[in-house]
Amino acid sequence: MTPVGPAHVSADADDPVAARAAGADWLSLALIDARNRTLRWLAAFEASAIGPHTGTAGLPPALWLAGHAAWYADWWIVRHVLAQRGEEGDPDRPRLAAADPGADARFHAALKAGPTWPPLPPPDAVRSWMADTLEAVLDLLAHAGEDHRALYVFRLALRQEDRTAETLARLAQALGLDKAPWPAAPPANVNRDGPALWWPAQTFAMGSMPGGLVPGPERWQHPVVLPEFQIDSRPVNWARYLEFVLDGGYDEPRWWSPEGWAWAQRVQRRAPAHVEQVRQGVVLHRQGQLQRAAPGQAAVHVTRHEAQAWCAWAGRRLPTEPEWELAACTGAARGFVWGEVLEWVAGSARGWPGHADPPGEIDPLPAPGGPALGVLRGASRATPARAVMPRARRFAAPDDDTGFTGFRSCAL
Repeated sequence: MTPVGPAHVSADADDPVAARAAGADWLSLALIDARNRTLRWLAAFEASAIGPHTGTAGLPPALWLAGHAAWYADWWIVRHVLAQRGEEGDPDRPRLAAADPGADARFHAALKAGPTWPPLPPPDAVRSWMADTLEAVLDLLAHAGEDHRALYVFRLALRQEDRTAETLARLAQALGLDKAPWPAAPPANVNRDGPALWWPAQTFAMGSMPGGLVPGPERWQHPVVLPEFQIDSRPVNWARYLEFVLDGGYDEPRWWSPEGWAWAQRVQRRAPAHVEQVRQGVVLHRQGQLQRAAPGQAAVHVTRHEAQAWCAWAGRRLPTEPEWELAACTGAARGFVWGEVLEWVAGSARGWPGHADPPGEIDPLPAPGGPALGVLRGASRATPARAVMPRARRFAAPDDDTGFTGFRSCAL
């Protein structure tokens, strides 16, 4: 696999503030960096016995994910006739014809029908189309100047491709891919069970202000009155979670919500996903191998059902979104640590006052009348560094265990 551009991109390409507000030169480097990461993942799937055409019940094949990242940029930049107007460009206007006439049928997520994915061409053909699309994107970016309206769609494409890298990591974990560009694991010898932290009652400005690319779930900043609260300084680690398992937590319906208990019985869950053994420590299927989890590392692949059950057993609760965001934004100097796992919080997906999803949003609010989704805050080690923001929100089903998800708790 040959990278599509400079062999090395400066450390600035990891800047999360730049990912939302930087100009054309920075975006060009970051888009190349993101595409190279996607291609490394695709090559890893191709080199494995799994292959790039295999997906799971909840995740599409690697070849589709890679192609969809390129298609997204093609749809919102190359073929969008009003792309230079940014958010003000009517997304419902007819697009220019695709250079590949079959691209929409293959990669437009909204056109996927049923439980199967459309037939895909060979990987070399997809890779060639991805290269052509990126070349067109970079050419248009070179002519965009520093107009923040015009740069909106390029920032969208970068955000989508960075999310693709996370999804490829989730797919690799679900399928047991052993040789892949995995992010570095946290040090096993780090103490990850710090003291709880206390915040006094206050009014907190939650959400993001306008400026650059602001994802829909963060719109817009508004005051929230918070009572005092105490919150874990670190996510619940394997040592703490293992106590719940060994105490029969998966056998006691009193700790579970009715929905959570029904789920646990239906799937016969006895521990979080990918856990092979809990006696004498936690042994995980990780990166295609059996590995012993360090007791101090955050418990991972935990559903919200399991997080809520642990909290009930421990006499604690999940933090609310404002509590988590306040601690993440202001608590670093006090020892509030986040970023090892995406973290479940209390409540269901909802918009802030005045919310409306912008064009191209990759984390839209669930449709009215649809299934309730839980909220995840923070980031995981699979999240590209430039996508790590304390006010970021995303949504997932309460029984979703494919992500690198965990939780922390608050005092009742």
